[in-house]
Amino acid sequence: MNRLFLTKLHLILAGFMFPAMLMFLATGALYTWGSKGEWHEETVSVVLDQPLAADQRGLEIIALAELAKRGLPAPSGEASVSGEGADIALSWTGARSEATVKATDDPRLAEVTIKEASFHRWLVQLHKAKGSTIFKVYATFLAFVLFVLVASGVILGLQVKPFRRLTIGSGVAGVVAFLGFVLMG
Repeated sequence: MNRLFLTKLHLILAGFMFPAMLMFLATGALYTWGSKGEWHEETVSVVLDQPLAADQRGLEIIALAELAKRGLPAPSGEASVSGEGADIALSWTGARSEATVKATDDPRLAEVTIKEASFHRWLVQLHKAKGSTIFKVYATFLAFVLFVLVASGVILGLQVKPFRRLTIGSGVAGVVAFLGFVLMG
């Protein structure tokens, strides 16, 4: 491959994806040490016009109304319903917000828990693939770009004779270190 093309590709991709790399590096490193950000949580009782319906869409509408009262967007993930009758519950996760709707002993009353992510938690949730489909595509592109950056760096190192031995040696050391850390992990 042409060295000038590889160098330009390397620089363009690195510059373009640098903010995303910083986010994933920072959230991953902090998460490793237990720093996950915070949720601001509020639970309220909601009086219903009619008994709590067992359908997912009806539960989502209740959650959306409570999220809207707080100026929060709908959760970016999938909603799921568990239980039935008096034990029915909706759980809806996302990056910026989460909502839970549960039945109570009173069929005209629902318990709604709304969670709003701190900025740090929001980024952690994105890191954990809790964001929108568009962000997931962006994160997948980042993974591809990281591969291209490493591969182009190795190819460039192998193409330049004074760096060939260094590239091979560090590659072998990297394989040994990776295996050692995995076995100790």
